[in-house]
Amino acid sequence: MHNYFINALIAAGIALLVCLAMGPFMIPFLQRLKVGQNIRDDGPRTHLSKAGTPTMGGVIIITAVMVASFLMAGASKQVLVAVLIMLALGGIGFWDDYIKVVLKRSLGLRARDKLLLQTLVGLVLALLLLFYLDRGTQLIIPFTTLTLDLGLLYIPFIILVLMATANGVNLTDGLDGLAAGVTIPVALAYIIISIMMGHFNMIIFGAALVGACLGFLVFNHYPAKVFMGDTGSMAIGGAITALAAINRSEIALLIIGGVFVIEALSDIIQVVSFKTTGRRVFKMAPLHHHFELKGWPERKVVFMFWLLSTGFALLGILAYKNIG
Repeated sequence: MHNYFINALIAAGIALLVCLAMGPFMIPFLQRLKVGQNIRDDGPRTHLSKAGTPTMGGVIIITAVMVASFLMAGASKQVLVAVLIMLALGGIGFWDDYIKVVLKRSLGLRARDKLLLQTLVGLVLALLLLFYLDRGTQLIIPFTTLTLDLGLLYIPFIILVLMATANGVNLTDGLDGLAAGVTIPVALAYIIISIMMGHFNMIIFGAALVGACLGFLVFNHYPAKVFMGDTGSMAIGGAITALAAINRSEIALLIIGGVFVIEALSDIIQVVSFKTTGRRVFKMAPLHHHFELKGWPERKVVFMFWLLSTGFALLGILAYKNIG
């Protein structure tokens, strides 16, 4: 156990250093490729100055997590699955970013195509969990010692979890440093849960994700020099889903990833309300934009969401107090 803890710290350090090393040459490279962020015309006016900031920086996060995980955990089955799912969703995000910023098609991948690809990745994850990792089909019910066996329903369930998580992280990625900062408490919570569950290689993977997000924040904090794009947000969604699924804590992800849930729900509520009543519940969705339009400075919104994520993460850890 002591060795895994040391290795996790080293993994976080390696991921941090990889990000710090890649940033100074990746950002100018992305600038030369002219992969600048497009800014919504109907968004906060303060965001217009962000136009042209290089995106697709999620490549830095993916590389850092992969390098740190493989160096410190080797070819562990659990780490291989987690990295594969992170790469697969990151690839979907990269394709979406490429269409938007390189081919200049502002809508990117069609929603139908994106959801289909996410469904396929979710199916692959479910099959790997069941037949490669022998995970079984039981879920741990938070705040209890009970489990729920879904049987074959686990396959569509994990597909839904992956799609919801990936798109929740994607919606959260709307302010400088927001998604990366919110992810850090989530990943820390899963490090602790991995310890409780005895999944020591996932401690290393979670630590690598923490280190990568910390390193990325050096370049992504306000005012951001680079954005992660769908490349990064989708990859993070995949990494978090893998952490949750391998630890049988998919239900608790609703608590631990509470900020992602709130952001997604605010968007859904806004769309449903406008289509059914013609009225908007929020000044703008997702929720972080609502606070911006109420006059909150961007850095204040980001900091408050970081704190909220920390609170949700602590609550999620408490949900596992009865394990073991």
